[in-house]
Amino acid sequence: MHTLTWNQVHTWRLTQHGLTPRISKEDWVQIVTRIGGFQAQVMSAAELALCSRVEGLSAQDIKSALWQDHTLIKTWAMRGTLHLLPATELPLYVAARNWQLDTSWSRYFAEFGLSSQAQQEAYLAAIPHVLEQGPMTRQQLADAVAKHTRIALVRDLIVSANWGSPLKPSAYRGDLCFGPSQGSNVTFVHPKTWISNWSAQDTLEQEQALKRFVRLYLQAYGPALPEDFARWWGGNLSHARKLFRSMQDEVKEVEIEGQHAFALDTTLKHIQNAERSEVIHFLPLFDVYTIGVGRTLGEILPPIHKKLVFRPQGWISAVILVNGSIQGVWQSSPKRSQIHIKVHMFPPQATSIEKRIKAEADRLRSFYQKDIHLEFRK
Repeated sequence: MHTLTWNQVHTWRLTQHGLTPRISKEDWVQIVTRIGGFQAQVMSAAELALCSRVEGLSAQDIKSALWQDHTLIKTWAMRGTLHLLPATELPLYVAARNWQLDTSWSRYFAEFGLSSQAQQEAYLAAIPHVLEQGPMTRQQLADAVAKHTRIALVRDLIVSANWGSPLKPSAYRGDLCFGPSQGSNVTFVHPKTWISNWSAQDTLEQEQALKRFVRLYLQAYGPALPEDFARWWGGNLSHARKLFRSMQDEVKEVEIEGQHAFALDTTLKHIQNAERSEVIHFLPLFDVYTIGVGRTLGEILPPIHKKLVFRPQGWISAVILVNGSIQGVWQSSPKRSQIHIKVHMFPPQATSIEKRIKAEADRLRSFYQKDIHLEFRK
């Protein structure tokens, strides 16, 4: 069994996430592919997460990739949450999700009055059909689907339900993703017409696709446990354990300072050769590093402080990484010509790192395009 240190693991993860060193702007979409997308229910946080990893990237670059170049797409993915994903990889996500194996959606639709299988199939088939006309707001989509299916209740189903839940199965099927906003209204488009090079990955079997995501997850977030992968993907723990067992030729057990986990065999030498670097990072709300590295293994976050990071209603705080582990949280608010940032470092933290924290916080000026005022909460 290979033995690793937490310093090696932290350094490896930071490297894989483009945090240390940050990656160049030349091919920045590859970082979205490498770490399995960016959570994006707060779009400004997703933009900051990307800009924190790519030198010289701006929020406008990300908007252009989404709405002009179509190299990124915004849709519901892991854990049923909004993500920015590489457009070329969407068929892989569709294959891995295979929503049809989840009977809970049939029960969900039945609760809203779509009780028969024929009604449910008519509703789901109508969405990609009407979206072939081009981007539609939620209200426009609701009206078009109700007219096409002649089922009046689907209008209220689409418009009134919170969090877009009635549209998620269509997203999982690859029949719907977000389009450019019309004023304050979001729009939806049909991915197969929105993305010019939809690949043959859409015929991939679910098990094959999920194994690819196990590899991706361990490459970016490992070493980890099946519990961590299940939480990240939003899947069943017993299925995650089965996947790990089926991949025993390439997924190896490791020991990290007394704790056991799993890593890709191809990454072990690279992790062992990772050299510790003294680095501090400000990560935004819902950052994928915070969400993905897992809460089962120690050293990423002192247990006593978990409630400050993983808050009620699924809220994930903006955090401060010190050498790859979470050692504080931060909040920002606009104050005239400044961005006021309050920092709460977890004890014990030596005051000697305050200068390094200030230097890293200063990097946020280019994103916010305002001066940064930093305040330490004692």
